[in-house]
Amino acid sequence: MCASALALAGCLSDVGGNAGSPDAVAMQATTSNTATAKPTHTEKLNAQSEIIQGLIARRSVLPSGGPYSSVATAVLAANSRSAESDLRAAQLRARAASKNWLPQIGPSISLTSLGSVVANLVVDQVLFDNGRKKGEREFAVADVEVAAVALATDTNERVRTGLDLYINAVEAREKHVLASKNAKDIGHFEWIMQKRVEGGVSDSSDLHVLRQKLMEIQATQSAASETANTSIAELNAMSVGDLSNIRGTSNLPVRANIAQPLSVTLAEAEKIRAIAAAKVDRADQLPGLSASGNVGEDSTFGLKIDSDNLLGIGTRDNLKAIEATKEAAGRRVSQANEDANRQLRKYEGQIASKERQAAEAAGLTAQAKRNLDLFQAQYDAGQRQVMDVVGVYETFARQQEAEITLKYEAIRLRVAMAELLGVLADGSAI
Repeated sequence: MCASALALAGCLSDVGGNAGSPDAVAMQATTSNTATAKPTHTEKLNAQSEIIQGLIARRSVLPSGGPYSSVATAVLAANSRSAESDLRAAQLRARAASKNWLPQIGPSISLTSLGSVVANLVVDQVLFDNGRKKGEREFAVADVEVAAVALATDTNERVRTGLDLYINAVEAREKHVLASKNAKDIGHFEWIMQKRVEGGVSDSSDLHVLRQKLMEIQATQSAASETANTSIAELNAMSVGDLSNIRGTSNLPVRANIAQPLSVTLAEAEKIRAIAAAKVDRADQLPGLSASGNVGEDSTFGLKIDSDNLLGIGTRDNLKAIEATKEAAGRRVSQANEDANRQLRKYEGQIASKERQAAEAAGLTAQAKRNLDLFQAQYDAGQRQVMDVVGVYETFARQQEAEITLKYEAIRLRVAMAELLGVLADGSAI
């Protein structure tokens, strides 16, 4: 070690002595021009990890330039990204673990019987550890993958929360517009009935019924306005800028086969980490061999067997338990895959059902409008009473509200399905 240090010092001395020469300057300039930046440990890890590459390759299903994309951008811009800090910590641990095969060096200071201090340099190098160091490196890499999936999951969950708030606001606004129109129409019927009562043509009980219906519609109108304002206020609280002026919806083309569910990806990453941890546990059950020495006044060198890893009576059962841990991790992946597929099939069925019901509701709304027009014409011809027209109008209004509700329920299910698949944000942006 001393000889190496002297040789290194001599090399540095030579470089320093010729630093100002033209040849040295030319060599440094050539080196700076031709040198290419080496990839960092994190970049190498990302390139070698199939899980991380799969996360990066995911593309958002939110239409570019649409209202959903605007909401997602604003929500993610204000994200505190605590999961990103966890990922960064995991990357640093992986970088540290990648060098665990190097010898460990540290000082050793002792006080002799004569009262003098003896300082030595302790060097310890593992020669054989039953795969412990390798398992630690694999565990650190798998820990990065788990943290990366957690970051993707956290990001998609945040986007879904923002979209749900926006969809609630859009639905409430549409229902507020409908309630305002209904209040205007029922108010017109109430005015007609009031004139009929004043003229002695109709009974006042019908007027009271109409006024009650009008107050109910006005209450619905106020509730829709409050829901829209509350949802927008909550959305603005978790985003950058004011999103009050964003309007409308867009088609969300999400399918079950466009990406692997994030829950399955997480289970696979946790499986790799569990297997790596099992390798470390297995190595802990077996003795290892290392070389150690002291460099100083009392230099020593020797081989030693790790006494903490002596074989015992229960070692065989412990090793079997560790192997069973690997099998359990694989079964958890299968279970996660089954659960995700069941949830996807459920979403597909619910989306198809809600969209079919919304289409049927639209047809019923059109039929109710034709009935209303017919009753209105009969009323104008003196063949129907006011309350007959009001009854048909209420049916028409209920169908319109049901159509709105079913339409937005289908949209929410599509957003939930996209969150499960992890396609509410571009993986490269995450």
